[in-house]
Amino acid sequence: MTNLPPRAGRRCAHSMNLLHATLFFSPDLDTEFEGLGIEDPNAMRLAARSAPLGAVGAGTVAAAFYNYRHELLARHLPAVWETASPAAVLEARLRVVDTTLNRLLGAEALASPELAEAAGLALRAAEGCARHARPLYSGNADLPVPEAPHLRLWHAATLLREHRGDGHLAALLTAGLDPVEALVSHTATGRGMSPRWLLSTRGWRRTDWEAAVERLRGRGLLDADGELTAAGTALREALEDETDRLDAAPYERLGAEGTARLAELAKGLLVTAVGAGAFPADLTGKA
Repeated sequence: MTNLPPRAGRRCAHSMNLLHATLFFSPDLDTEFEGLGIEDPNAMRLAARSAPLGAVGAGTVAAAFYNYRHELLARHLPAVWETASPAAVLEARLRVVDTTLNRLLGAEALASPELAEAAGLALRAAEGCARHARPLYSGNADLPVPEAPHLRLWHAATLLREHRGDGHLAALLTAGLDPVEALVSHTATGRGMSPRWLLSTRGWRRTDWEAAVERLRGRGLLDADGELTAAGTALREALEDETDRLDAAPYERLGAEGTARLAELAKGLLVTAVGAGAFPADLTGKA
């Protein structure tokens, strides 16, 4: 049972997720991680996200990330930890966030009471998160909370993003969607990353993608043109509803008013970040 308006937590989580994701599309990440000796873009981003888990290998990350091809992960993990330790990566990650948010949002926004308010609300929401069966959330929850408000906000956004993401994986398993099928069906909604981006960052081949399309057609979830059928749309909606249910606790802790306020503040910051070029123009789409 929930006392929140329908999809209130989802709307808030969407903006918080994208604020967290500015890290992975930042040119500052490339610069900073090259300074650590990590030169491959995929290795940089895999290390940046998995560092809270420690010096883990490909198997652990395949389980925690769900939709990456194991062969891609094995090219970089655990070898990347011989170049830079998880502790060094975590320190570099915060430096990237600091530089990136200063560039995207500007000094005035970072010093604003609104940003500090958003950080406080997001951290309060994160107090409602649970550790069990949530490895990426739990690893990040072990990290110290930074002092600067914009870094506190990003840290809280990361906790909320990974908490929701860990729950979403349980929903994907329940729905019977394998890693590539999950990607294909999300892209088919028009709200997911484009196939070009997914294939280059997740390590799957075009043949893997096409085979997943055929499997989803066989289940009646995609039509001949690769669009979601009524059954496919219903499945994706049920997935998000189940993810909402598993992710309700943080937003229940904030309450309806606090959740609405955090969503308003986060969306405003996100609009500014997107306007400053936080994400590639061709990141999403069906083509």
